[in-house]
Amino acid sequence: MKRYKEAKMGEQAPHVFTIADIAYRAMITEGKSNSILVSGESGAGKTETTKNLMCYLAYLGGNSAAEGQTIEQQVLESNPVLEAFGNAKTARNNNSSRFGKFVEIQFDNVGRISGAAIRTYLLERSRVCQISDPERNYHCFYLLCAAPKEEIEKYKLGDPKSFHYLNQSNCYQLVGVNDANNYLATRRAMDVVGISEEEQEAIFRVVAAILHLGNIDFGNNEGDPESSVLKDDDSKFHLDMTAQLLRCDPESLEDALCKRKMITPDDVIKKSLDISGAIISRDGLAKTIYSRLFDWLVDKINVSIGQDPKSKCLIGVLDIYGFESFESNR
Repeated sequence: MKRYKEAKMGEQAPHVFTIADIAYRAMITEGKSNSILVSGESGAGKTETTKNLMCYLAYLGGNSAAEGQTIEQQVLESNPVLEAFGNAKTARNNNSSRFGKFVEIQFDNVGRISGAAIRTYLLERSRVCQISDPERNYHCFYLLCAAPKEEIEKYKLGDPKSFHYLNQSNCYQLVGVNDANNYLATRRAMDVVGISEEEQEAIFRVVAAILHLGNIDFGNNEGDPESSVLKDDDSKFHLDMTAQLLRCDPESLEDALCKRKMITPDDVIKKSLDISGAIISRDGLAKTIYSRLFDWLVDKINVSIGQDPKSKCLIGVLDIYGFESFESNR
């Protein structure tokens, strides 16, 4: 980074630091904002390139004299948090971003970082419920299954192979990656970005609830083949655990999964769902809860970092979504 600082184009070997340096110098000398677009197909290296750009901008605009957690530290530590909840192993990449990200870094009149905002879009919700070999679900599920023993017992978790949302693929571990260590690292990063212990506990309670929710299965109601009921005692256990973790009433949760509500001008009508409808209802709830959790995380990080209303200049870094071609793409 020291070598590339203020070096002219062509003086050093090609590097993303050059792009960041040009954007920063243009902002300082011309007083105008710039954006850097990081594009490429899945596995091209967009996420790592984006982290390098952010590290370099933090190096140029950092405040070494500041006490406590600096804005640039919080911006950089937001990466492992968002990766834990928004990245997954795909067929071509062990740490693929399954969402788009625009990081807006604000600077004061002397070029120091004074605020930031992260905007995300297009989270791949379907991955929560449906994965194929040799891919994995979002990292956070495997991190939690590798958490310290007392947390595993508290959330009634176990081997990832025992959860429907994880065992649709035969890939559970990544070569050279320790999920237990990454769980602790994610918790430390959450501390830096301003997520309290109580909030962290609530976050992982929701993650555990989604795993239990996926293990709720349905069978036919003997008296009415068009309606569904909980399949067995195992499903009842997972429903009770889901309700406990989400702090809701288990009977109400079961009712919501097995029936749909139709509102008419005169009344509210409940209609029983068949097995297929109940599964769609279960998976829809899981996807909605997860995407709300992800959005809440981003909002929390933004509030913690804070934006500078006086800032006239910013540099935006856009990590565009990595697209792939599939025979069937929903």
